[in-house]
Amino acid sequence: MRWDRLFEDLEGQLAARARLELDSEVAERTRGERARVTLGERIHGAGEGELVVHLRGGSSVRGGLRDVGDQWFLLEDAVGRQQLVLGPSVLGIEGLGRPRDDTRARRFAVGTALREVSRDRRAVVVLDVDGGRRHGTIDAVGADFLDLAEHPQDTPRRAEHVRTVTAIPFVALAAVVST
Repeated sequence: MRWDRLFEDLEGQLAARARLELDSEVAERTRGERARVTLGERIHGAGEGELVVHLRGGSSVRGGLRDVGDQWFLLEDAVGRQQLVLGPSVLGIEGLGRPRDDTRARRFAVGTALREVSRDRRAVVVLDVDGGRRHGTIDAVGADFLDLAEHPQDTPRRAEHVRTVTAIPFVALAAVVST
């Protein structure tokens, strides 16, 4: 009779040890999988919910995620303004859900996305990494900079309205917001 209880106790200890080892292995694999997820993939997996993005310089933008690329992502706010956010300027993001398994960002760089904005010829607000704001229209996009024709926000880009054309390096950009 005592032998039966001893064997049952030993079996219980072995089963508990096996459960602990399995739990430990699952936790280690989960940590390993999470370690391979990039911020771009995490942003891409955010889904349709609203994000609040805190930028260098004290600015914030908010909106629903519309697109994600290499070192950039596009938000659209409640009134339809699109906001191209540059990854290196991001200090924090609120509203990211759990990452999805199908997270793949577009491979084209921010210059390609800015060229699309430039073709649109819409007025934009450029937020820089120090908190500055410039209003104008993107005239041209180089390999690592854009030319912004600065004009009042409420006027179209016409020669008589342009105050100056400023070359702004991509590293100085926090976000480009359509108006």
